[in-house]
Amino acid sequence: MKIARIETFLVPPRWLFCRVETDDGLVGWGEPVVEGRAEVVRGAVEVLSELLVGQDPLRIEDHWQVLTRGGFYRGGPVLSSAVAGLDQALWDIAGQAYGAPVHALLGGPVRDTVRVYAWVGGDEPSRLREQITAQVEAGFTAVKMNAAGATSPVATAAETAAVVARVAAAREVLGPDRDVAVDFHGRFTAASARRVLGELAPLHPLFVEEPVVPEQSHLLPGLVTTSPVPLATGERLYSRAEFLPVLTAGVAVAQPDLSHAGGISEVRRIASLAETFGALLAPHCPLGPIALAASLQIAFATPNFLIQEQSRGIHYNKDTDLLSYVVDPEPFRFVDGHARRGDRPGLGITVDEAAVRAADRTGHAWRNPVWRHPDGSFAEW
Repeated sequence: MKIARIETFLVPPRWLFCRVETDDGLVGWGEPVVEGRAEVVRGAVEVLSELLVGQDPLRIEDHWQVLTRGGFYRGGPVLSSAVAGLDQALWDIAGQAYGAPVHALLGGPVRDTVRVYAWVGGDEPSRLREQITAQVEAGFTAVKMNAAGATSPVATAAETAAVVARVAAAREVLGPDRDVAVDFHGRFTAASARRVLGELAPLHPLFVEEPVVPEQSHLLPGLVTTSPVPLATGERLYSRAEFLPVLTAGVAVAQPDLSHAGGISEVRRIASLAETFGALLAPHCPLGPIALAASLQIAFATPNFLIQEQSRGIHYNKDTDLLSYVVDPEPFRFVDGHARRGDRPGLGITVDEAAVRAADRTGHAWRNPVWRHPDGSFAEW
């Protein structure tokens, strides 16, 4: 069996899919994308495909080594995301070839259900209670929200109070038996984050995500030692090497993205590394169905897994959603806030290839917004 063809598809709302086909007809799917830079990753996939076409698809680890280390210049979000999607597709093919789900190939399941959370925004506090109530009624036991929009370099008393008020409103709706995770999104300086974290502690967040931008990960030790709230980070880290210092700093939750951090192969290793530090795994995934399917395969096989992000109803998805490109929605049917383990081979989903090809004819050019402070200077989005 050899890899015969690799294709990419730019599909709304902001995703990139790849399709890997073998000469005996097996097809694996992956989701290699950097949100806002999908076209760039598409080019990287095309270049890396030169290393795969004509090769045995089942030599996944060897391919991962060559794809990540075969070029003198390595790493970064674009190349790591291109590798991630190709790696997902190869695991999908392997599962089909062996007649087993990927989690079985990773050593077998350690759980039967995976807890997932729903996104409820937070940038529009007037709608927050309504959004959380809807998710609770849908059966979810956890939600995640933004802490704030654009924030002053040193958060004002009003900005700090507004963050606390939003999280307090969330806690009031959720009660004591459900969870809220709070995403700082790198919008706070370390000094502001430290102040806000102390104010949030009585509201008992599940975790606070990205308290500072990843370029300032060297500041995490000071935040960890002073924060009464568990800290999480990792959606903008792309390898074990990049996770090592933040785990050493003592973050409680590692959040690699299966479409950014080298795919199933590398995230599995990041999870094991995190386990040695007593940290839990909560894969980042505000993306499409292939990325989520890959994330769930990891979750079913990872002992130190905590909770899974998913994009049903997320504000990015205007006209197309998580289920727009799959034939059967069953793998993404959440019962009481959990995904149930299935035994379908590979990633466990059937991609609607006709829908994908039709969507690619339209494509997209999604870009994240650029924010500015009132004085005209750049603000973190």
